[in-house]
Amino acid sequence: MKSVVFTALPGLPEIKAGHDLSQTVAAAVDIAGLVPAPFDVIVVAQKIVSKAEGRTVDLRTITPSARALELAAQTRKDARLVEVVLSESQEVMRAVPNVLIVRHRLGHVMANAGVDRSNVPGAAQDQVLLLPQDPDASAERLRSELMARWQVPVAVLISDSFGRAWRNGVVNVAIGAAGLPSIIDRRGEYDREGRVLEMTEVALSDAVAAGAALVMGEASEGTPVVIARGLQWTATERNAAALLRSTEQDLFR
Repeated sequence: MKSVVFTALPGLPEIKAGHDLSQTVAAAVDIAGLVPAPFDVIVVAQKIVSKAEGRTVDLRTITPSARALELAAQTRKDARLVEVVLSESQEVMRAVPNVLIVRHRLGHVMANAGVDRSNVPGAAQDQVLLLPQDPDASAERLRSELMARWQVPVAVLISDSFGRAWRNGVVNVAIGAAGLPSIIDRRGEYDREGRVLEMTEVALSDAVAAGAALVMGEASEGTPVVIARGLQWTATERNAAALLRSTEQDLFR
């Protein structure tokens, strides 16, 4: 019988710029009484990675451009925030009251380019947090440091919550990944009736990130690191960038 267990690690401190995440995660694993094992997936919330990497911006230092002022009027958002969003974006996809959807510089189509105020300490809520500069590289770096500590081949995901165009609510997805196949191509395999699979590609990293969110939480839980245990794979490792659909294949532009 197959099973996957998601365990949220308690007792993590408030993460600040320069924080050693591998040491923090390793200490939390020890406190939880867990022994790292092959195929463990360490799922880490984007927010603490960004904090450790110093990806904070003080809106009091931002002067909105004419474009930011225009979009702020359309969306009813802080023009300074909109300016930061534009600095992290390739293009604006949708701007209506209370909604600003962009294509992030990394290729993600998302609200506000991932720029966020929640759970970010700062005077008068003027501090905002950006996504990591390169989430796949961040995941690889954390994985390498953890494997050096543990001498065990683990995988690392960096997760963030995304809305969906055709459904209400948010679901965690992987924006950074190392040590596992983020997407598994099953085209050419057969179903139980002997039919050839023609379209099936499994977004493994997104599925694991979504499962981890059930114990990680979205608000004040304070458990931004989860271990997923019970998975196995044989497919080639691919980072989270492999999950991004190219603009040429975007059917909804």
